[in-house]
Amino acid sequence: MFTGIIKSIGKIQHIQSLDGGKQLTIASDFAKNVSIDQSISINGVCHTITAHDDQTFTVQSVEETLRKTNIGNLRERDLVNLERSLHPEQLLDGHLVQGHVDATGTIKAKEQEGTDWLITIEYPPKHTDLIVGRGSIAVDGISLTVAKEHRDTFTVAIIPYTYEHTNLHEKEVGDTVNLEFDVLGKYVVKYLKNREDKI
Repeated sequence: MFTGIIKSIGKIQHIQSLDGGKQLTIASDFAKNVSIDQSISINGVCHTITAHDDQTFTVQSVEETLRKTNIGNLRERDLVNLERSLHPEQLLDGHLVQGHVDATGTIKAKEQEGTDWLITIEYPPKHTDLIVGRGSIAVDGISLTVAKEHRDTFTVAIIPYTYEHTNLHEKEVGDTVNLEFDVLGKYVVKYLKNREDKI
């Protein structure tokens, strides 16, 4: 479990092809403090650490993860958002994020408004019930608030600190981002759907 509060930006150092997946070695300023078998969020996707040293850690992504997220698009030297798993004594500063990506979206517009940035993202219309104005959403693992909602797009407002301390400052129109909808919203939608089916 994660909070969507990005603690560090990592850099992809090496990508190795595996049978049905890829192995990623990522440079991180907290690599020496992690441990094998620990969960870590990479661009909002939960991975398990398989090795580490003082400068880097290694994870493996299976074929399904590569197909359903933007992890499969990563190249060496790309920047990724990192968050270590939530501890019981830790403050929940963002919202509950599982690290299970529901869909990918495409950046359709990116514009600066004063000191903030407005990013509009297109997503599969079948998920429209899970986009709520002023509701929470994780974009590449970042806990954000939906500022505007439309049928197949939504807009988030990014404060300067978040823009500079995540990989959003490198994202361009046309780039793919991982989306995880609010888990509480998903339970509500499923509950209501099940009720309708029984009527």
